[in-house]
Amino acid sequence: MTKNNPLHTFHIPVMGLAYTIDSPIRVAKYGISSVISIMDDELIEKMNAFYSKKFDLPYQEITQKIHDYRAERITSYLNLVDKIVKEKFENFKVELSESKLALENYIAMLPNKSEIKTGLQNVMEDGFTFKENIKNYLEKNLYPGDIDVNIMTKLDKDNFIKDEQLPIAFNDAHAALRGFVNSTLESSVVLSAGMNPRLYSYFESFSAFFPDSNNKLKKKITLKVSDFRSAMIQGNFLAKKGLWVSEYRIESGLNCGGHAFATEGFLLGPILEEFKQKKEQLIQSAHELMVKALGQKEMHVPEQPLDLKITVQGGVGTAEEHDFLLETYKVDSVGWGSPFLLVPEATSVDKHTRALLAGAKDDDLYLSHISPLGIPFNTLRGTTNEKLKLKRIEESKAGSSCPKRFLALSKEYDAKGICTSSKKYQDLKLEELLQQKDILTAEVFEKKKNSITEKACLCVGLANASYLENDIKIKGQAQGVIICPGPNMAYFDQEVSLSKMVQHIYGNTSVLTVNNRPNLFVKELKMYLDYLKNEIVSVSEEITLGQIKKWNSFKNNLLQGIAYYEDLFLVTPFFESAKKEFLSQINSYKLELGEIEIPELKLA
Repeated sequence: MTKNNPLHTFHIPVMGLAYTIDSPIRVAKYGISSVISIMDDELIEKMNAFYSKKFDLPYQEITQKIHDYRAERITSYLNLVDKIVKEKFENFKVELSESKLALENYIAMLPNKSEIKTGLQNVMEDGFTFKENIKNYLEKNLYPGDIDVNIMTKLDKDNFIKDEQLPIAFNDAHAALRGFVNSTLESSVVLSAGMNPRLYSYFESFSAFFPDSNNKLKKKITLKVSDFRSAMIQGNFLAKKGLWVSEYRIESGLNCGGHAFATEGFLLGPILEEFKQKKEQLIQSAHELMVKALGQKEMHVPEQPLDLKITVQGGVGTAEEHDFLLETYKVDSVGWGSPFLLVPEATSVDKHTRALLAGAKDDDLYLSHISPLGIPFNTLRGTTNEKLKLKRIEESKAGSSCPKRFLALSKEYDAKGICTSSKKYQDLKLEELLQQKDILTAEVFEKKKNSITEKACLCVGLANASYLENDIKIKGQAQGVIICPGPNMAYFDQEVSLSKMVQHIYGNTSVLTVNNRPNLFVKELKMYLDYLKNEIVSVSEEITLGQIKKWNSFKNNLLQGIAYYEDLFLVTPFFESAKKEFLSQINSYKLELGEIEIPELKLA
């Protein structure tokens, strides 16, 4: 797979199940890369039917009666997206060569320092030979954005036919990977939510992930990571199998959308600094292990390490922050997620939810415990899902009918797995709780009851927006829409065009109307302070030595991060007009951190 330097310095990360399900169809022709979640094969099948009809392409339904239906649905949809993107891209090049207005609009969307932008501007001045020259230039220099896919590694449920467990290859994540491999795409699979050794080992089954005789990879691996140590461990694990990680996608532990995987108090700035300082170590370590493994497999061995990108995402909101990350940490791309939820040309969101997002303030965006995975989950107050869930609880009908079962991972009551947001699970848990009612205080009882019933059906809630936007019929129990923006959403308050959002990223306009938006590093620091405080106060059981050790380490890591920021903001040429304010905020958080008392173990 050969690629020139990307046309853009940003990418659109995966969002939910539905929000970027068709983003490549919408934005790839402009050279913008985006990521499709391939976890929900039912949604994927519906989108396949929808887009086949829209573009007048043949469609053959893949039902659950087909042996490998999950993988086949994913392959079929990805092939369709690939075909549509290629056609749209070819048509777009024709439009650019025939319309100076279209070309001017496109040039306005490119990064200011882009060689392609300068080249196109020069060709526009050619006069008589414009049309021929522009055609040649576009053919040589333009290409569509990547159509990458995301697999959340934890969503790897065992599957059954009646009571017979199917082989591991038919687990959810395994089947999704096979669906991607069998597609025509030449792009990356983005693995998120940590290491799944069994899934990682399955990659060895596919030649597309190994370098060919020209040192090219047909399919690439991207790992979403929250710190350097995790990157090193996972990268080396794969390298020992002869597999190369082409990109490490660093995500803020808390200042991002979706599930929040908090670090042990490691802040984004110091994490990026470590990647910058140790990138060569990461490359060499993986290269040596890969060479050894490929030699043992008697496969082609690249003499030099393959390309490795470092990218970052989580809470970026201004052109200055974007440029700061690119220049200070030498990252290859910056992810912009939540702001694109307000761009109808880029993401799949129903009108009601988009309006709710535009009106959201700081207090409306919060870290919840609604995810059946038991991992903190960023969400928005006032969604249709929240209202329907509360109504069921009031009527003593808590829980979901659980039609999709992607999160049916608890084996507590059923060897096949059961989802903690399902009515079946919640009924059993509430029954157990009722038996303890006499020995619990009213406050503890309500707290425990809420922790059972607050779980929401993410499988349906995160897919419904696409159905609503495209007038696709929704069957089954009403679940409404769940959306998972990052805290950064609070500072974006209006629906905007794709062109305007891209120009905002590159500093040629601004879509922000607020003046009080905090710096992304300062915002994340505050979130980690609040997280530590909450961790300490919310412990209801007896505090252990392990917890005390963890909290002390967390606090020390935050103090080291603060010291790093104090030095950084003194020397960076960025944020000149706001430096004093940033340093003042950091200092106040330092004092606040100093006042947080870590409990001590009381000897009996």
